[in-house]
Order: sequence, then C-alpha cells, then structure tokens
Amino acid sequence: MNKLNLIWIAVTCGSAIFFSSCKAQGKEPNSELVKNMETNNKALDTATFGAGCFWCVEAVFQDLKGVEKVSSGYSGGQIKNPSYKEVCAGVTGHAEVCQILFNPQLITFDELLEVFWKTHDPTTLNRQGNDAGTQYRSVVFYHNAEQKKLAEHYKNKLNESGAFEKPLVTEISAYTTFYKAEDYHQDYYNQNGEEPYCRFVIQPKVDKFKKAFGEKLKK
Repeated sequence: MNKLNLIWIAVTCGSAIFFSSCKAQGKEPNSELVKNMETNNKALDTATFGAGCFWCVEAVFQDLKGVEKVSSGYSGGQIKNPSYKEVCAGVTGHAEVCQILFNPQLITFDELLEVFWKTHDPTTLNRQGNDAGTQYRSVVFYHNAEQKKLAEHYKNKLNESGAFEKPLVTEISAYTTFYKAEDYHQDYYNQNGEEPYCRFVIQPKVDKFKKAFGEKLKK
C-alpha cells in the first residue's frame, strides 16, 4: 500500500472517529436537509459538488453504489435561472455543479467526499485542466451542519497530511439554490461518448476513477 493510500485511510478513519465522538457527546447533526426525498421507500440525502466541468463530475458519481440520481446544474451565484452561455461567460457567480441524491445506508457523505477530492485537482484556483474560470471552481455546497463539519474536517486533515503538494483551495459554502442545467447536459457522457471531449477528457478520468474505486461501483 503506497503512502497516498495510507494518508487517505488515516483521514477517513479520523473523520469517522471525530463524528462518532460528537454523537457520543449528544451533539446530534442538523437533520434539516434542503432536499429529503422518499424513493422506493428509501430516504435519500443530497450532496452538491463542483469540480470543474459538470459532465466529468456526473460521469464519475453516477456509477457509485448508493447514488440514486445525479443532475448537472448551476449553484452559488446571484443570477436566477442562468443559461449555460451565461455561466460560461463567468458573469453569474455560479459554479457548474452536480447535485447527487444518495442513500446514506449504502454510501456515506464521507465516502462521497473521498471520491470528490480524489477525482479532481482541488489545489488549482478556478481551473480544471483547460477549463478556466470561476464557474469551474472546486466547491462543496453543504446542506446541513453535519456536512459542513465533515467537509471542513476532511479538508483540514488533507492539508495537514500532505496528501497534495499544494494547499487545497476548495470552497466550502452553504447551499442556497440549484438550477438544473439544460436537458442536453444531463447524462452527457453516456449520451455523447464518441464526442472528442468525452473521449479525450472524460473517459480517462472515468477509467482512473473505476480503477481506484472498483469496489464501490454499481454492477
């Protein structure tokens, strides 16, 4: 097992201990999720992440066991009902994000954070590869107090451990509103796998993700 994997295990275990101790002291997490849905009698929780182009983020998270739905959209800005063109112009304040509905009985928010931070570069400000601008920033929009504490704790531990050569610049902000992107952005990789961007940018990322998280993938 290499050093980086040992660091990630230590961070994950530390997060679990941290929150177990909070519960043991009677500090219950805020259960007021912005979206709490019942689907097939299973209570789902919501996570909202930005990690560059939402086509890439969607392609990664939709393959995880316990993830029921991934929607691409915009969050964190000031403009209501923004269009893709407006967001790409960098004038709305919104980031390209994916909103993830997941079953916490099958996958935890902690595990989602691990996938989030391992599948993009959280040390580059407002940039992922050739995609540059505030709309491509690394960001966790937390839905409740528990998500905020976990994201901040995890980020701090990663910085302290030296898992990355440079400090993480991931923004951790309160979730406000999610605007679903245009229909042609949804399930983009599966629908447009032969397009150059999919073959040369998304596919290598997905292949790397599947190799690292094979045990967490849907069959």
